[in-house]
Amino acid sequence: MDGKSFNLTTEPWIKVITLDNNQEQTVSLIDLFENAHRYRQLAGDMRSQDLAILRLLLAVLTTVYSRFDADGKLYSWLTTNDKAEVSIDADEFDEDDSEDDLFKTWQKLNQAGKFSSVVARYLETHADDFDFFGPRPFYQVTTEDYDALVPEVKRVAGGKGQVAIKQLNRQISESGHTPAIFAPKAGEAKNDLSLDELVRWLITYQNFTGVTDKSKVVTAEKFSNSTGWIYRINPVFAKGKTLFETLLLNLILVNEWQDETEYTLPKPVWEYNSVQGYVTHRKAQLLPDNLAELYTTWSRLLHIEWDETDSPHIFSAGVPIFASEDALIEPMTTWRFDKKEHAYRPATKSLRSLGIAMWRNFGQYVKVRQADDVHEPGIVVWLHNLKKRKLISRDDPLVLNSIALVSDGTAASQSPAAEVVDDMQLQADVLFPSDDQNEPLKRWPTRIEDTIAFTQTIGTDYYHFASDIGKIRNLDVRPFASGMSAKFYEQLNSPFKEWLEGLTDQDNREEKITLWKQELQRIVVASVNDVMQASSPRDVKGISTDHGPLNIFTAKNRLMGNVRKHLELKKE
Repeated sequence: MDGKSFNLTTEPWIKVITLDNNQEQTVSLIDLFENAHRYRQLAGDMRSQDLAILRLLLAVLTTVYSRFDADGKLYSWLTTNDKAEVSIDADEFDEDDSEDDLFKTWQKLNQAGKFSSVVARYLETHADDFDFFGPRPFYQVTTEDYDALVPEVKRVAGGKGQVAIKQLNRQISESGHTPAIFAPKAGEAKNDLSLDELVRWLITYQNFTGVTDKSKVVTAEKFSNSTGWIYRINPVFAKGKTLFETLLLNLILVNEWQDETEYTLPKPVWEYNSVQGYVTHRKAQLLPDNLAELYTTWSRLLHIEWDETDSPHIFSAGVPIFASEDALIEPMTTWRFDKKEHAYRPATKSLRSLGIAMWRNFGQYVKVRQADDVHEPGIVVWLHNLKKRKLISRDDPLVLNSIALVSDGTAASQSPAAEVVDDMQLQADVLFPSDDQNEPLKRWPTRIEDTIAFTQTIGTDYYHFASDIGKIRNLDVRPFASGMSAKFYEQLNSPFKEWLEGLTDQDNREEKITLWKQELQRIVVASVNDVMQASSPRDVKGISTDHGPLNIFTAKNRLMGNVRKHLELKKE
């Protein structure tokens, strides 16, 4: 493909849904930023792909608006040299003034309802960095760079270390040893992709890489190939009514994690002077100190050879990655505190936790009590800061969205096994109470967490009821009860999310919580009645236990007694 060009700034490759007629459209980077307010959302081949693309788009926006204001003017505390490279002017820089400038830029963009022309100007200036077939191909490396960074036996001419299209495509993820039987394509079609699809999957693969490929760049010390960075976190981001709103809400221009004494300008991967310079930096396994670099982190050195039929042959070599412990610059994840190591780690999803909805882990997203060792996701901290500065209204609905690609857990592959998408919506004043609400009983986050606690207690009561039914039927109790419990929680998900959406700061807390208790009791009764309707003579007859006879009626009575006790509701 000598002489060919496919420039991501002007060629259509990003899939979106239009706002006016809900039609799918494929657009270029410049088109997307100029018309983001006219698009509802990204619409790629998988939601995980949309997340990877979203972070790439945010890397562009973070880079641009950390240098230029909404009018396209360079901030007064920055300076440029003859090569148009931007740096901080130490004599002019003031932390408070710079923060005010960045928040003012965000506010102007919000008021305008669209991104300014400076984004297109940046992309036009860096157009060469976004050419998929350019001298420095986008998100790839040349033959020379690849050969210089990998062992001699892994060089391109030897043909080793290739990744097939069907492995790159995360809808298939088929290795050479294990066929993907239920893939959306069959046979040779698994290795077919259009050029715009290939671009999207290449970006996605860098973020959601498994560990089936074994080639690595040469380093002084041995290292194991890592999965893609987003694969290692529990993603959460804010979702707006339009693509513009989604991008703007997640455009973190002031990152509280960043060292106040060492403010760093964004540096996405394409702004490194050379691929070898980037890889040298990565070999040090240093945590990125800016979001643009984090959002464009490579997990693999990728090189594409095109044969005479214009078919791609993809070479892949692992690159050392930084540790996830205390990587608190990452704003799009929940965290868990490791008491033994005294460090925060991303709270990843696994196959065992697939059925656990976001609302059940509410306390991981919002620090309910000051004494809790919870580190709020950076995006939640950012939204809180926007609310404090009155840049978003107190009654604005805030939607926290989660998209997780869950691996199979196999150490040798880490291939995708499931994709989980979830969200929860609350008003800004509910999620972020006013500072004068010091009493726990008035703070909605505290009351929400308490409500979830007693809801989970009812869930435990229902699990015991399911266990009793399993015993009566002489079944393997644990999987049977787990299945019934999962179905019960599925029945709770929509009603509880609707309850959250309906909360306001003006609500009488007790009345709202009582309404949920009544709804919860209704759901329990309906679920138990379904079990009773499907009961068999064995269920009615029951069995003898050390605690007396156990049948479907005694099991039901025990459950309903516990429900009344734990909900503190009177027997009707």
